[in-house]
Amino acid sequence: MLQVVIAGSLICLISFGLRASMGLFMPDLAALIQSGRTEVSLAIAIQNLSWGVMAPVAGVLCDKLGNVKVLLGGALLYALGLALTPMVTEAWQLNITLGILVGTGVAATAFGVTLPAMARLSSPEKRGTVLGIGTAAGSAGQAILVPISAWLVAEFGGLNALYWLAGFSLLIILLAAPLAKGDVGKGVSESADDFGLKAALKEAAAMPTYWYIVAGFFVCGFQLAFITAHMPSYLVDAGCTPQLAASALAVIGLFNIFGAYYAGVLSNKLPKRWILAAIYALRAVSIVVFISLPPIPSVVYGYAAITGLLWLATIPPTSGLVAFIFGTRHMAVLYGIVFLSHQIGSFTGVWLGGYAYDTTGSYDIIWYLSIGIALFSALIHIPVKEKPVPRLQTASA
Repeated sequence: MLQVVIAGSLICLISFGLRASMGLFMPDLAALIQSGRTEVSLAIAIQNLSWGVMAPVAGVLCDKLGNVKVLLGGALLYALGLALTPMVTEAWQLNITLGILVGTGVAATAFGVTLPAMARLSSPEKRGTVLGIGTAAGSAGQAILVPISAWLVAEFGGLNALYWLAGFSLLIILLAAPLAKGDVGKGVSESADDFGLKAALKEAAAMPTYWYIVAGFFVCGFQLAFITAHMPSYLVDAGCTPQLAASALAVIGLFNIFGAYYAGVLSNKLPKRWILAAIYALRAVSIVVFISLPPIPSVVYGYAAITGLLWLATIPPTSGLVAFIFGTRHMAVLYGIVFLSHQIGSFTGVWLGGYAYDTTGSYDIIWYLSIGIALFSALIHIPVKEKPVPRLQTASA
């Protein structure tokens, strides 16, 4: 179990940390394809959408082929997409390299593959903490790799820095082997582990609770992707230095470590739906305060710290809800569908941010929209019924 947690956490660190750096390359990529931010935003949006679309597919492949083969394929696609990006000359090519290839690579190496493997081998009493550790590792990747990426951009230029990131992504290959222990059939905790995928999908689709979770996670993706892709540009436009913008993302990642971990710990003790409702409500309040104050360093770092505490803190209770309600047997696919909603939100947030900027000259309308949908997500989690499906209750009895 310890090997799986360590390997899965390091893979999350690399996979999530690299994709969190994409906003730093927006000016260089815009110059490369001689376009505005809308086109680059679309490529990053496609990356997020590809991540979401391929997450359930990666879950199915993990069930059939095992985690290791999926991770190896994902690492190669991740590296290929990053390495080909500096060679593009047109927007449609960027959509393929930085968008589809990198997005698919992330889907096959990040939370959708690692967290289910870790959840299957943990007891229900410790599952929240284990999921929190894996999520916190992704946060650590943002805190560690975003500053490294910023340094590489400053030292070698944005396009050459992408080759370095491609090399980092190949490290996932060296870490994949221990996750074979988390394959389906090697530690599945439910006695009803022969429940078929088609039946599991039909069961989930018939439950309003599942769709509340799906809808709520759309909002999480919208906010996170918008901030990751556009906050550096937003701050520079407001007169901040690029170093402050990069440091803000690093602060988000640093505080994200604590937020993700303790959200997992709290998920073992408190109703997960109330944790999620509180997180989204606090996000709305923090945005209101941030856009109401001047973007001086203390305000930027304060917002980054609060945002970090609330950033990936949604993942342990959300993935924990899926595991608790539906079991871990088909968690990779069921959580993958929930995560697809997250990534549709990510696509919308990234692309709409670029479109709003190019058409209005500012990001104001997106900040206001983020406040409204955060309040919506807080409300949508309240009616979630936090109890196992009848077949698991019967199996437990």
